[in-house]
Amino acid sequence: MSDNQNKELLSGDWTEKTVTSKPIFAGKVISLQVDTVALPNGKEAAREIVRHPGAAAVIALVDGKLLVVEQYRKPLERFQIEIPAGKLDPNEDPMTAAARELEEETGYRAENLVLYNAFATSPGFADEVIYIYFTDQAVPGEQRLDEDEFLHVSAITMEQADAYIAEGRICDAKTLIAVLAWKLYAATGKLLS
Repeated sequence: MSDNQNKELLSGDWTEKTVTSKPIFAGKVISLQVDTVALPNGKEAAREIVRHPGAAAVIALVDGKLLVVEQYRKPLERFQIEIPAGKLDPNEDPMTAAARELEEETGYRAENLVLYNAFATSPGFADEVIYIYFTDQAVPGEQRLDEDEFLHVSAITMEQADAYIAEGRICDAKTLIAVLAWKLYAATGKLLS
């Protein structure tokens, strides 16, 4: 393709139009489909797409420490330390899900939740969006774990968070974002600069 053709293409419509969509798998949490798409240059390509209902997570501070859960993550074959989170139920408001997951997993309720941000986890192949909420007003509630959920709850300091990141015990995007947001909040009193 010449430079002029490329510039012309880049100044136009870059969207990929779906030609066909083939369902491959439908599970409890995700589904997988393979779409054939028409590319901007007129050719076709296959796109493997994971559909996910989305999730909500909470940056919850208690006495200046971050509430986290440690649980075994089968895809990684190891224990991970993460902020509390869970998938959205059909048509569920993300803030409702965040409050539910915080109490179910940690035993703390959120007196006030503020949306920090939302991000796409892997937009190259999945449509999952995680909504991250913040509270520094968590109070004791009642932990209610799912029957297939086994985890340990703790409140960690920034120094512990840094050590867990260095050790790879914290390595998921939502928790890395949470630690950075927490540090900004501690330094400035604001969630976003």
